Amino acid sequence: MFYDLSALNVALLFLAMFSAGFVDAIAGGGGLIQTPAMLLSFPDHNPVSVVATSKTAAFFGTSTAAIKYRKSIKTDPKLLLAMVIPAFFGACGGALLASHISAQSFKSSIFFMMIAIFFYTLLKPDLGKVHVEKHSPRKLMVIGAIAATLIGFYDGLIGPGTGTMLMIALVAIMGFAFVGASAIAKVVNATTNLASIIVVGFRIGILWKIGLFLAIANLAGGYAGSHLAIKKGSGFIRIFYLIVTGLLILRLGYSLYLQ
Repeated sequence: MFYDLSALNVALLFLAMFSAGFVDAIAGGGGLIQTPAMLLSFPDHNPVSVVATSKTAAFFGTSTAAIKYRKSIKTDPKLLLAMVIPAFFGACGGALLASHISAQSFKSSIFFMMIAIFFYTLLKPDLGKVHVEKHSPRKLMVIGAIAATLIGFYDGLIGPGTGTMLMIALVAIMGFAFVGASAIAKVVNATTNLASIIVVGFRIGILWKIGLFLAIANLAGGYAGSHLAIKKGSGFIRIFYLIVTGLLILRLGYSLYLQ
């Protein structure tokens, strides 16, 4: 069918992309489902190209979730702009350096980051339940721009876990409730995906056929996940976020230290 993949492999990739879109729309972390699935399916291809292909599909799901959130949740357009522009350029810089990082350090950095985020959220039960005015609007934009630049660079360089990092920055540092954080995170994440697609597409190349085909699954997952998150609210997103993060930690720890 696609690049000598069997029908079963394509079907499993389609399921993985739907699941990734669904999870990512609610709590972030979708890349930790779809990226390993893509790398396992294309072991002989350039991993940077494969990850960018995964982001091509993810772009559609993330954009769909962003639009869905924007229709239901009001966000400050000035803050969005202050985060989107630096995130784009940060991701471009990270994508330019992506081929220089080893797979082992790639997995290890994600693993320890996820553990820290999980326990930080777990030990603060009221974190993200309601919006907290922690900073002035001007200071909030400065903090948002710095966080978006760093996380955007990370997304271009490594990728998986970006949505989760955006969520924790928006909730723990900037004071947003989980549902409001999701609305902003999806817009920023869609921007960083686009930056990686542009840079890698021009420099190395992307598997466009499979990427656009799997975009259908990611789009459907993103729509379903964002619809459920808006309906259930911040309390549901927090619980879902902790469950997903805990499962991802177990999965990564097994692949790093027990296999």
